[in-house]
Amino acid sequence: MTTAPSDWLRSRRPPPEPQGPLLPVVWLLGRTGSGKSSLVRALTGLSEAEIGNGYAPCTRTARRYDLPAEQPVLRFLDTRGLGEAGYDPAEDLAAAARSSHLVLALARLDDPAQGEVAEALARVVRRDPAIRVIVVHTGPDLVPDPEERARARHATQARFERAAGHGLPFVELDLATPDPDRAEPLRPLLGEALPDVALLLARAAHRGSESARWAANRAVVLGYAGSAGAVDAAPILGAVAVPAIQAAMLAALAGRYGVEWTRPRMIEFATALGGGVALRVGAGFGLRQMAKLVPVLGQTAGAAAAGALSFATTYALGRAAALYLHALGRQEQVSPEALRATFAEALRQGRP
Repeated sequence: MTTAPSDWLRSRRPPPEPQGPLLPVVWLLGRTGSGKSSLVRALTGLSEAEIGNGYAPCTRTARRYDLPAEQPVLRFLDTRGLGEAGYDPAEDLAAAARSSHLVLALARLDDPAQGEVAEALARVVRRDPAIRVIVVHTGPDLVPDPEERARARHATQARFERAAGHGLPFVELDLATPDPDRAEPLRPLLGEALPDVALLLARAAHRGSESARWAANRAVVLGYAGSAGAVDAAPILGAVAVPAIQAAMLAALAGRYGVEWTRPRMIEFATALGGGVALRVGAGFGLRQMAKLVPVLGQTAGAAAAGALSFATTYALGRAAALYLHALGRQEQVSPEALRATFAEALRQGRP
C-alpha cells in the first residue's frame, strides 16, 4: 500500500523541543561601536543579517536577541545609547538589572571615554552586588602599539573595577571578523561565571552549522512538499499550483535564512543545480500531467505517481536551496557539485 504524502509528512515531523519559562540573560553593556553585535556573531556563529533581523525592542532604547528565535533558550540584552546626548539610561538599567544573569561590559581600546559605562556598571552592582561581570576589551587592531594598548586596557579595567568595587575578570578580543575562534578566550570565563550560559552558547554555535540549521528548517520544507504532493494528485491543478508552492517555499526559506532572492541569485542557483536537472524535472512534470488526463488508469496510477514525485522534487529543491541560502548568508561559496549531490540525495530520500 502506498503511503499518502500527508501521512509520510506527519510521520517525519520532528517533535517540538521543550521551552522553559525562564531564559538565561547575558547583558551586553557598552557604548555604540564597542562590538556588541560582533561579539554575538562570534559567540553564536550566526550571520550579521540573522543577528540584525532577530533583535526586538524591549524598552525605548534597549533591544533583546533570543536564541534561537523560534524556541529561545538564551537571551542577549543590548542597551543602546550610552554616551549619546540626551540619553537617560535609568529605564534600561532598571529593566536589564532585574532580568540579567551576567554582564559583559564591552570597551573599545581606542575609546577612553568610558565614564557612562562605568557609571552604569556602578549602579548595576549597587542594585545587585552578586551579579557576575566580565570586561571585554575590543579593537586591539585599532591600537597597534603593544605598550599603548596595554596602557589603554589597564586604564579602562581600573575604571570599571573602581565602579564595581572589586576586581573583575577580563579578556581582550579581536572582533574585526566574525570568526567563532575569535571569541574562544572568553569561553572559559563564561564557564566560570555562568556554566549554563557557556553550555547554551556552545550549543548555539553548533546550531550555526549547515546541518543543524537544515534540521531546524526541515519541517518547513516537508510541509511545502506535502502540499505539493497533495495538490498534484488533481488533474490540471497541479500544473499551476506546484510551481506556486515551490516558489512560496523558496521565499519562506530565504526569510528564515535572513537573505533575499534576487534574479541573479535565482539564476546562479538554477545554473548550479544544472540545466539537466531542471529539464528532467520539467519534462517529467509535463508527462505526469498528461497521464492524469487519461481515463481510468491516468486517474489512479498517474495521479499517485504525480503526487509522489512532486513531493520528492519539492523536498529535494528545498534541501538544495537550504544549502545554498546558508552559504549565501555566511558569504561563503557552495560548489555546483555539492548542490547537485545534495539535490540528488534528497530526491532519493523523498521518493516512496
